[in-house]
Amino acid sequence: MSTRVATGGRLIDRARPVRFTFNGKSLTGFAGDTLASALLANDQMLVGRSFKYHRPRGIVASGAEEPNALVGLGQGARFEPNQRATTTELFDGLSADSQNHWPSLEFDVGAVNSAFARFLPAGFYYKTFIHPRPFWKHIYEPFIRQSAGLGKAPKERDADSYEHFYFFADVVVIGGGVAGLAAAKSAAESGAKVLLVEQGAHWGGRAPVDGGEIDGMSPEDWIAQTLAALKSMPNVTLRARCMGAGVYDHGYVLGYERLSDHAPGGEGPRHRLWRIRAKQVITATGAIERPLSFAGNDVPGVMLASAMRDYVVNFGVAPGQKVVVVTNNDDAYRTAIALKQAGITVLRVLDARSAGGGALMEEARALGIRIDCGRAIAKVSGGKRVTKVAICAQEGQGNALEEIACDALAMSGGWSPVVHLWSHCGGKLTWDEAGAMFRPDAARAPTGADGQPFVLAAGAANGALALDAALVDADASGKSAAKAVGFKVKRSTAPQGSTAEESPLAPVWLMPRNAGIELRMKAWLDYQNDVKVSDVQLAAREGYESVEHTKRYTTLGMATDQGKLSNINGLATLAGALDAAIPTVGTTTFRPPYTPISFGAMAGDARDALFQPLRRTPMQDWHETHGAEWEPVGQWRRPYAYPQPGETTHDAVMREVTNTRQAVGLLDASTLGKIIVKGPDAGRFLDMLYTNMMSTLKPGKCRYGLMCSENGFLIDDGVVARIDEQTFLCHTTTGGAEHIHAHMEEWLQTEWWDWKVYTANVTEQFAQIAVVGPKARQVLEALGGMDVSKEALPFMTWADGTLGGIAARIYRISFSGELSYEIAVRAGEGRALWDRLMQAGAAFGVMPYGTEALHIMRAEKGFIMIGDETDGTVIPQDLGLNWAISKKKEDYLGKRAQARSHMSDPTRWKLVGLETEDGGVLPDGAYAVAEGVNANGQRNTQGRVTSTYHSPTLGRGIAMGLVLHGPDRMGEMLEFPGTDGKIHKAKIVDPVFYDKDGEKQNA
Repeated sequence: MSTRVATGGRLIDRARPVRFTFNGKSLTGFAGDTLASALLANDQMLVGRSFKYHRPRGIVASGAEEPNALVGLGQGARFEPNQRATTTELFDGLSADSQNHWPSLEFDVGAVNSAFARFLPAGFYYKTFIHPRPFWKHIYEPFIRQSAGLGKAPKERDADSYEHFYFFADVVVIGGGVAGLAAAKSAAESGAKVLLVEQGAHWGGRAPVDGGEIDGMSPEDWIAQTLAALKSMPNVTLRARCMGAGVYDHGYVLGYERLSDHAPGGEGPRHRLWRIRAKQVITATGAIERPLSFAGNDVPGVMLASAMRDYVVNFGVAPGQKVVVVTNNDDAYRTAIALKQAGITVLRVLDARSAGGGALMEEARALGIRIDCGRAIAKVSGGKRVTKVAICAQEGQGNALEEIACDALAMSGGWSPVVHLWSHCGGKLTWDEAGAMFRPDAARAPTGADGQPFVLAAGAANGALALDAALVDADASGKSAAKAVGFKVKRSTAPQGSTAEESPLAPVWLMPRNAGIELRMKAWLDYQNDVKVSDVQLAAREGYESVEHTKRYTTLGMATDQGKLSNINGLATLAGALDAAIPTVGTTTFRPPYTPISFGAMAGDARDALFQPLRRTPMQDWHETHGAEWEPVGQWRRPYAYPQPGETTHDAVMREVTNTRQAVGLLDASTLGKIIVKGPDAGRFLDMLYTNMMSTLKPGKCRYGLMCSENGFLIDDGVVARIDEQTFLCHTTTGGAEHIHAHMEEWLQTEWWDWKVYTANVTEQFAQIAVVGPKARQVLEALGGMDVSKEALPFMTWADGTLGGIAARIYRISFSGELSYEIAVRAGEGRALWDRLMQAGAAFGVMPYGTEALHIMRAEKGFIMIGDETDGTVIPQDLGLNWAISKKKEDYLGKRAQARSHMSDPTRWKLVGLETEDGGVLPDGAYAVAEGVNANGQRNTQGRVTSTYHSPTLGRGIAMGLVLHGPDRMGEMLEFPGTDGKIHKAKIVDPVFYDKDGEKQNA
């Protein structure tokens, strides 16, 4: 049965029918419909089931605040669960299925839960699933996991593509209603670069539905005129179907654009995530109508009055043929009038206010609509749709005065500004007693690093609900934003809106006011999670006085709509139960995103080969041509070794070590992290990051440094070079470059935000080549251009110059214990330098070497490696690196943590060298056993191997490990059981196996 009205439907094209399916049933809508309007047009009132009690649920709203009409959309590779029918645009071939029921929507065995609702109050799971404890693992947990969640996860690979987009603007306006349009226009007229985004497909918001005039025009005509003006401005960008998802510090805004959800399968991405930087942000996000709490307010057919008006005016759909309207404010009369004018019977308007409303009420009465003041709903009857309502006095206890047979009920409990985006980055709210709503507090706006506000609220989102007030407020916000970013504001008159005057609303948080427990147990706050008025009152009695605690105890506002409909009514109910004022109870925390964002949009292009793109050094092609075997290191692939024809990988590694020790080797070190730290406070900053002192380092010098987390554990190491008085270059491990740079930025932005320091990760801007071995100096001298003698370039210094005709910076540092130079050049010249070094080094026996040879040589020298000798629980003192910890500094990250008793415990395992009895190689990661067994019956341990190799230099196996009291037990033998059952014996020795005095690296 179709419920379309004969005429109307401003957004649909009746000449273009669209076929779709719902639960496999073929239905028809029109182009311009949403899935929700098309379902209502086909008289599909039942659209889903609630989470806990599996109660029948119908469409209650018309926008992103919809809690009930969630569907699985699409099939196969384009299936997506939990999509709102109210924001899903209809297209030909759309396939939707309802959720949270079995075996069918009409007959759901889970509905039996509703019969036991009295025994399943708020928090029952905390009390029920504790005892007896043996039941948890085998009975409770599987049952809970099976029941948890809404919708089904997609099983097939996503067929669509997604992308990220970066945008910079002077002013970003979020919300494309008349307030957003007015704000964008007034800001753009000053010359500011403006981005205006609107989450829906249509501009103008509610104004065309609610009526009135703007500058003597209908809202639709004014919207068209303003859009045309904005489109003609080169400094304005307009994006529909683009939600402002979140506002963050420093003017960072996240936008979520749905490009092809309304026409799937076309070319290009499906969703786009906008990463926006704005100097000023205006939130013109409107307001959401609140439901009323009364018994049976969740029965399908009970709908927000504004939503019912939307479906009639925008889509030509009658949600019911005999409708009752219940309200505490004047706006609901617009719905009664719209229904009446569409030919729908309005049986009654029940106004909870004793004196009723103003001009709108009189207009409704003039149309012949009966209005009863001081009246409320005692109870709604019906299972899968409304059948009748019982009327009572609002100031009573719920005694029914009469019953009315009807098939739909429109309710309006007032309006709440959409303050989510304002609140995301710290904007505070104030309670508006007259409007019974929280609205933005302009005196406590989100501020930037300069202490100046960078977020403004406009129109209904700022509490200016009337059309004229909203337009004036929005125009002022646009001008204020433009002025704040340095533009001269154009003097112009704000758009003038006119609409019917409205009488004040009466705050109504429960119908009737003194409803008994039986009615309160059937009055719903959170439709999706089945939270009732009585649940919140029970939470208050059980001591959950904080609104955040009540939210978690009852699950109020934890549904997919994140409390857009339930939160204000819920906290007002809590305030009433605590006999406290609503503002003292406060609100829960508003967190981004405003509505859910697809995983695809968050990932963007990061899939398949682009999920973690392989980074290439400038010498990558050379390595491939010369037979390199690869090792994954961070996001790179580094040469592990270069086997020659007929040579095993092991033999290649042995050859590379030997050649480097005896002649000269080349290592591609381009992957090492390179982070520039610059500014007047750079030295001070590095002193806090590193355990040793960096501010005393002289320009032209290098210093090895250790970096710890705030918990005291070693997270990275590397050589720091001072470039000039305000500039340092910090080398990090290959795998550490990204997270160490993020670590730096986190502390600069959150703790030391006022320090004058700039950081830049320049890892990929430079190629770096290590020239290592006793003949390294001779190779560089053969290239010519720089004095690389010991006197001109001593150990732990650096110099700029020209090497072989290429501008280079040479660091005299060593990770092998040999004479070593690390040469940095611009990335584009890395391959040329490598080729010239190979050519010049041919006379000296040059060979490339890979990471495994590098690891063996550093182990021979007893040098630690992050990730081998460290595992997230190791501190520098465990590794004998006390010499790298400054005794002069008052503080550094991790210092206080390292002073804790556990960190200074003498039983912490310490770094030692390990030498096998038979010259073999210890198993990697093997544990040294001790006498006795632990609680699990396993042998006690007293140490573990961290690095183990065969050393061709020494002709035997060498290892490093962490051992209990290790440095005090030199010469003692330990046993290491292998996984093959063999017992390996090794002696504790000094961890430096080769050139202990460092003569070779200082040659």
